[in-house]
Amino acid sequence: MDELLKILDYFGVVVFAISGGLTAARKGMDLVGFALIGTVTGIGGGTLRDLLLDKPVYWLTEWEYVLLTVLAAWSVFLFARAFTTRTAAAWLNWADAVGLAAFSLIGAQAALAVGTSPFIAVVMGMMTASFGGLIRDILCNEPPMILHREVYASAAAFGAIVFVGLHELAAPALLTLTAGFFTTLIVRGLGIVYGLHLPAFPRSEA
Repeated sequence: MDELLKILDYFGVVVFAISGGLTAARKGMDLVGFALIGTVTGIGGGTLRDLLLDKPVYWLTEWEYVLLTVLAAWSVFLFARAFTTRTAAAWLNWADAVGLAAFSLIGAQAALAVGTSPFIAVVMGMMTASFGGLIRDILCNEPPMILHREVYASAAAFGAIVFVGLHELAAPALLTLTAGFFTTLIVRGLGIVYGLHLPAFPRSEA
């Protein structure tokens, strides 16, 4: 199961880095900009998690993560048209959902491993899954997606809650990981397919 999570982790990093590359493309950045935005999108959430948990930042020893993010972002620079078709956009939405689900579990698992409370483990799961995108949006002067109504960070939180809850009940590891993963994927999928979103405060006309 750990090997499967590792594969999903790599997959999520690549997909998130591609989304960073697409943002860099919209902003007309050069190769360095693509590499930077792709990297912070792909590994920014996990980096922040490790810093807050007072752990060695994982990519300092697992350097392949940085390489994957740079290559993924540069692939957008080189083959931008292939990533901007309607079919590619739909595929990337679902691939992003898979990455979101994997990151939410990996973040929660990392927090539990160092003895945090269940609540903090859920927060770390949500942070790992969504804060790379938040950093990307801030750097690119875009409205942060997770601060709006779209079901995104909340989907990661739901999955982390299920994962942590089952972990605390000492459920089998396979059930714990599968239930947490598919909770995030289903909630995010409902947002993609049906446009479901959280309620938002009405905008002021002033």
